Amino acid sequence: MTHEVDIDTYLSRIKYDGDRCPTLEVLASLQSLHTQHIPFEGLNPFLGLPVSLDLKSLQEKLVHGGRGGYCFEHNILFSTMLRTLGFDVTWHSARVVWMVPEGVTLPRTHMTTLVRIDDQRYMVDVGYGGMTVTSPIKLVTDVAQPTTHEPFRLLREDGLYVLQSEFMGRWNSLYRFDLQEQLMADYELTNWYMSNSPDSRFVAGLVAARVSPGKRYALLNNKFAVHNLNGETVKRVITDVDEFRTVLMNDFHINLTGLPKLDEALQSLIDRP
Repeated sequence: MTHEVDIDTYLSRIKYDGDRCPTLEVLASLQSLHTQHIPFEGLNPFLGLPVSLDLKSLQEKLVHGGRGGYCFEHNILFSTMLRTLGFDVTWHSARVVWMVPEGVTLPRTHMTTLVRIDDQRYMVDVGYGGMTVTSPIKLVTDVAQPTTHEPFRLLREDGLYVLQSEFMGRWNSLYRFDLQEQLMADYELTNWYMSNSPDSRFVAGLVAARVSPGKRYALLNNKFAVHNLNGETVKRVITDVDEFRTVLMNDFHINLTGLPKLDEALQSLIDRP
């Protein structure tokens, strides 16, 4: 990561103009604003375009290009910006369990981070799609912790941390992780698989998510949903390419300029049975 960090443009991108000291208050503000203004989206792998994790590519795409990305892109970019501001950040890998059938074990395909402030560590993850964590989670177990959206908590099971969210009145396990530190080389191989394998959900279909105050926006192929914190969920199926483009630009804040064969790919999602 030898490319110059463009911290000023990044902070402008997420609309942050506050203090730059490495405090919990600053971290919470940055995390909340990042998840609001940089969407989770998998257009590159869905369109057969590469997903690059070097800092130059991440800044060009997510900061300067008005695009989003998935977990590796989000968390590598965010942690780099945090380190530039003086935060102590370590990288970790997680095994997704949310919506995974019982008895099925997936590889460690998710990235999360830990941030140490004074003598306390916080789990910070800005790249978990529809249930992205919008506030730092203290690394303590069995305690429900408020965020700017739903409550989250950490459990300990078989020597691993389990992240759960309270959604629609019940606790749901999202992923399991441990404290073994990971390096860029650990993510490169998994990133290649997630962005190239026909078995990857990011290659096989389109996923997008974003939060705003009191809301979560979620897209799976042509199924669009807006989840309100008051419990109301509004769903609709997108049946027109122009409508698809409008949703991606207006609700998910994705710049669609220069994406090859986008309309054909969106139409293919509409035409799926």
